Amino acid sequence: MQEEPLSLNHKSILSEGLRTSGSSLSEYSFANLYLFREKHAYSVLIDEVPFIRGKAYSGREYVMPTRDVRKINKAALDRMIDRYGCLFPIPEIWLTDFPGSEYAVSHDDTESDYLHLINKLVAYSGRKLHSKRNLLLQFTKRYSCEALPLTNDRLADARTALDAWNKTSDLPPEATDYGACNEAISLYEELGLCGGIYYIDGQPAGFIMGEELDATTFVIHFAKADHRFKGIYQFMYQQFAGIMPSKYALFNFEQDLGLESLRQAKASYHPDKMAVKYRVERHQKVK
Repeated sequence: MQEEPLSLNHKSILSEGLRTSGSSLSEYSFANLYLFREKHAYSVLIDEVPFIRGKAYSGREYVMPTRDVRKINKAALDRMIDRYGCLFPIPEIWLTDFPGSEYAVSHDDTESDYLHLINKLVAYSGRKLHSKRNLLLQFTKRYSCEALPLTNDRLADARTALDAWNKTSDLPPEATDYGACNEAISLYEELGLCGGIYYIDGQPAGFIMGEELDATTFVIHFAKADHRFKGIYQFMYQQFAGIMPSKYALFNFEQDLGLESLRQAKASYHPDKMAVKYRVERHQKVK
């Protein structure tokens, strides 16, 4: 079995399988894997089908399938589990392929993705999002904000907004996803990303960047804005939700990395569902 550090050269062998896997977990995107390859020490295992070898933020090692496990030879899956300890992240829809008599399934809530109905964010409807509506109203009264597509000729402006976000953040760049986001801007077209950018008084103030994850889900990899503009995130999410093609029903806001500040921010939008990421191990055989 061949093992190679994950690189851009692997896009051609991984993207299609990830895209058609049927998983709505954020890791099933080549852009996500590539941009966070160093944090997770990702490498590509070339077996009967390619797998991703990586480490969770906890340091625990795992192997990730790069296509629907129901289309992968069971012996190959068992071989990976026996060699590397577990398969991860596995979406709930695949669990029927791992009967309890043979496999142990577990999960950690801090690794789950936040899923939001897109039409909910267009209007911030419902009592739970009352505070978001108020922030949006305050923002639109105070600022004149222009929303435009994030095209190649505006990538430099996105980097300006990213630096403004970094300067007004409470954390140093190495403790955030600043580096990954900066690289995403550089590789925007090559990674197949799309998004929106937002200007206040002609100056770039924030942007959203993501991609299609599956037929009905759009994953938001990055949403960055100058924190000095109170309510800008509510404005960006509303505007971006409003231009989404009708085939998309959900935004995946990804996970909170176990960081309390991220957890509070993501949970404040009251997710409609949490996309749980399961670990699958084999039961130890009694000798």
